[in-house]
Amino acid sequence: MEISESKPQIDSSENPRSTWDGCSVLLDINDGDRLVFARLSAGAKLKIGNKNCSLQPLIGCPFGSFFRVENGAEGPYLAGYTPSTEVNNVQEKGDGQSIDEFRDNRALVDNNKAQSLTGEDINAMRQQGATGDEIVEALIANSATFEKKTVFSQEKYRLKKQKKYAPVVLMRRPFTRSICEAYLKKYPNKIGFLRMDTLSLLLSMANVSANSDVLVVDMVGGLLTGAVAERLGGTGYVCNTYLSGSPYSMDIARIFNFGDEICKRIVRSPLADLLSVQNGIEKPATQEAESGNMEIQSNDQISSAVSMEEASLTSESVISDPIPVSTSSPVIKMSKPAKLGEKAPQEIISLWKENGFSSLIIAAPELDAWGFVKETLPLMSNSASFAIFHQYLQPLATCMHNLQTGKMAIGMQISEPWLREYQVLPSRTHPCMQMNGFAGYILSGTKILPT
Repeated sequence: MEISESKPQIDSSENPRSTWDGCSVLLDINDGDRLVFARLSAGAKLKIGNKNCSLQPLIGCPFGSFFRVENGAEGPYLAGYTPSTEVNNVQEKGDGQSIDEFRDNRALVDNNKAQSLTGEDINAMRQQGATGDEIVEALIANSATFEKKTVFSQEKYRLKKQKKYAPVVLMRRPFTRSICEAYLKKYPNKIGFLRMDTLSLLLSMANVSANSDVLVVDMVGGLLTGAVAERLGGTGYVCNTYLSGSPYSMDIARIFNFGDEICKRIVRSPLADLLSVQNGIEKPATQEAESGNMEIQSNDQISSAVSMEEASLTSESVISDPIPVSTSSPVIKMSKPAKLGEKAPQEIISLWKENGFSSLIIAAPELDAWGFVKETLPLMSNSASFAIFHQYLQPLATCMHNLQTGKMAIGMQISEPWLREYQVLPSRTHPCMQMNGFAGYILSGTKILPT
């Protein structure tokens, strides 16, 4: 029995680079200071600072658009904003020496007396309809030490005030990199501390390509399942397997805005069902019916809309109306999002029995690596690639030793990804002061026919 879900009706004139009613977006506030996942609808709101703003103006706008909080007759709202492309270059004197060389911050005393503009004055400007940029310029004009600061200190001061009085919201498309980076920054434990370069190596070492049938053990919130499905692009299948009991969470995979075609390629199947078919054991009809009913009930519970408490990376929730509301935009014609993670059809499982899976990816930090590999490796076709992620080295070393002893795989190696991020700015390019140096380990190899 299949659980049908209404397919989103997209107008032929719709630009796929633009948002629509019901899609998920990643809102980047003040250049990474705050990251929020939200689902756009007419009733969705986001609290920025101490102001609640509706997300309806974001519907129909291209991904990558900038917005700012403006004061209107009906209250604060998000208005489109075009960031300045001007670069604050250091002014040069005639003798070739920079003016900044004659300035330093040694004589500045931080006693909170340099600013003559009070809080009451700022509130009065807001009541008179002053924009955030006007408030920032007024703060700079009333600062007694601004002109004495270096150029870099002036830019730092201006940026600090802009973040407070004129916050900028960047609407980003939720795809593998942006989702992984956002969760790693705020809630790394939910994705098993899986870094973006590690996730890329997992997909590469497992040879995930078009028309592949990938067996996935995903205990990192659905990030691995969504990354594999995104790379397949609606071809092949992603089978998310699990031990007996309830399936693993796939909440993150629902943020990818997958269409109905890709959602059909993401299926679930308990490991016991795959092993029973692999061994040629057929389940009784009554048992299969009961199992199907239980699976459908479980899928109904897990495939429900992701709550904003789970999707948001802050303590503030973004409430969205699940019922689509028509707007004036001609490209918005979207129903509720498609469902993913339904039970794998029996005919597909039988096909996997004949041909086997072409790739195996395991990201299960809470399980024994060798115990799961020993059960899932027979489901793979010969010469299939596998990649296993774990936070610690010893479980993968034990798994690699057992595979070598049993002559079950060749070309095995344990890799430790390493990534260094650089700050690239004028006259101050250097590695970032705070970096995540540890990213776990990956065991990769190729399955062979045991001799």
